Amino acid sequence: MKSLCLVTVGVLAMTLLIASISLLVAHVFQTVVDLQVKQGTVLKNGTETFEAWEDPPPPVYMQFYFFNVTNPLEVLQGDTPLVEEIGPYTYREYRPRVHVQFLDNGTKVSALNPKTYVFEPQKSVGDPELDLIRTINIPAVTAMEWTRSTPLQFATEVLLLLYQESLFTVRTVHELLWGYKDRLLSTIHLLHPEIDPVFGLFNKMNGTDDGEYVFLSGEMNYLNFSRIVEWKGKESLSWWTTETCNMINGTDGTSFHPLISKDEHIYIFSSDFCRSFYLVYDSSGTVADIPTYRFVPSDMVFANTTVNPDNAGFCVPPGNCPGTGVLNVSVCKQGAPIFLSAPHFYQADQKFIEDIEGMHPQKEYHETFLDINPLTGLVLQAAKRMQINVHVRKLPEFFETGNIRTLIFPVMYINESVLIDEVSASKLRHVLLEATVVTGIPFVIMALGIVFGIVFIVLVCRSRGVSEESTEDERSPLIRTS
Repeated sequence: MKSLCLVTVGVLAMTLLIASISLLVAHVFQTVVDLQVKQGTVLKNGTETFEAWEDPPPPVYMQFYFFNVTNPLEVLQGDTPLVEEIGPYTYREYRPRVHVQFLDNGTKVSALNPKTYVFEPQKSVGDPELDLIRTINIPAVTAMEWTRSTPLQFATEVLLLLYQESLFTVRTVHELLWGYKDRLLSTIHLLHPEIDPVFGLFNKMNGTDDGEYVFLSGEMNYLNFSRIVEWKGKESLSWWTTETCNMINGTDGTSFHPLISKDEHIYIFSSDFCRSFYLVYDSSGTVADIPTYRFVPSDMVFANTTVNPDNAGFCVPPGNCPGTGVLNVSVCKQGAPIFLSAPHFYQADQKFIEDIEGMHPQKEYHETFLDINPLTGLVLQAAKRMQINVHVRKLPEFFETGNIRTLIFPVMYINESVLIDEVSASKLRHVLLEATVVTGIPFVIMALGIVFGIVFIVLVCRSRGVSEESTEDERSPLIRTS
């Protein structure tokens, strides 16, 4: 009976150890978890995934920082501009998806994404309707660039004198953001109705959308979850000079496919940037006790053409490349000389930083990043940081430009950020706990195998000890001789 028990324990220990090792090598339970995540990450009406995609619960905040010019007269004489950062002016951003329609048997989803901004005085440095900012007069600069070396040049100069416009203007934060009626643009509007008489950096962007998107639902392939295939009825852009640069790649930056690895590129299409770009793995961390991978824009995205020849397609006109870290988006901003960069020219050529006194780029405050849970693809924390600049230069045809140097002049930058709310974080932690329990089953089996193995060894040792501890009579011969 003892021998039978011993054999049973030994066989059971070996079986459990072999089974656990086989399960670990074959990734059986990890495969089960991955399959469940893939099947759950699909845009289907009535699911939690769809509801979170349609109306994301975490609060989004948009912060605006302005660069106030403190030496305008000296700048016109050719001196280095001196600017001081003023901000943030913080707005709560509401961005539900509306007019959602399922297409092609549920494999595609179309939607509009209007954004509404509500001012948050407690998170701001002042009142946007009272605080004044001195900055570049963008309507005047744009009009001068439009009409120089054209028959309208003289008329523009007359209007600038008539309206007493200069290269710099003083406006409230509210006017610069949401718009004011500009006299120069109003006059141009009479001749060109397509020109809006109201100018604002975010004019007509509060309570409005940027066009209809068509997304893949992920039904056919989980890697295509929420990937954009059309924007404004088109499958590609038309602003840039190469097919690659005009491609619409990736998602809108709010959701991603599950099972993200460290060595993949995360693609995003941003209508603000008028292009697609990609992010690469930077580091691992945690947000709300949930593991994350941090992705940041690749150095190649805004590199000059000597480093990344593919960026030549973003040089408009061809060959006119501003340098690393700066993107000329005038082609998608009605010809206004708008250039985009990271705040304070972070990771841009040093010349842009040195041209403006008051630029202090710092990774912590000026880098765009995404913190993504690699299993689910959910964004736990993110910050999109973008600076709006104006290209200014001396135009001999217009005395308003004085002797100003050719500059990429910073006007303001945004910090659009999101942090997962506690309710969503709690749900995600529960999901991850379940996944951990399932994937940990082979280790539990292995532990049991080790325990039974120890029991087996103890029993073997004890049985040997009993056999060695026999009495002297037991060891004496059966037949004694006298």
